[in-house]
Amino acid sequence: MRIKALDHVQLAMPPGRESDARAFYSGLLEIPETPKPPDLAKRGGCWFERGGLKIHLGVEKDFRPARKAHPALLVTDLPALTEKLRSAGCRLVTDEPLEGYDRIYVDDPFGNRIELMEPRG
Repeated sequence: MRIKALDHVQLAMPPGRESDARAFYSGLLEIPETPKPPDLAKRGGCWFERGGLKIHLGVEKDFRPARKAHPALLVTDLPALTEKLRSAGCRLVTDEPLEGYDRIYVDDPFGNRIELMEPRG
C-alpha cells in the first residue's frame, strides 16, 4: 500500500460566509466552484476545483484561521495576481526567499494563510 497523490486540501471557514469564499477563491483566484455532493452540501461550505487543483472549504462552528499550516498554490504571472489581490484589499505578506521561486502569502477572507508561488525561469 502506497500513498499515490493528494486529492484535495480542506480549509475551514465560519458559518454563513460562502459568498466571501466565492468572491475570493472563484473571483480573485479564478478557481471555479464545483457543486458539493447533496449529502455534504447541507453542511455549508464550498468546493473550488480545476483539474487536479481542489480546495474544499468546510464550515466550522468554532472557527479559527490556519495561520501557519497552509496550501501552497503554483501560479503563473505572480506580479499580476499580486496586484489584483492588493487592489481588492487583500492582506499580502512576503517571507524569506525560497530558491527557485517568487512567492507571497495572502490571507483568504477568513484569515487562512495561502502561499502563492511561481517558479523562476
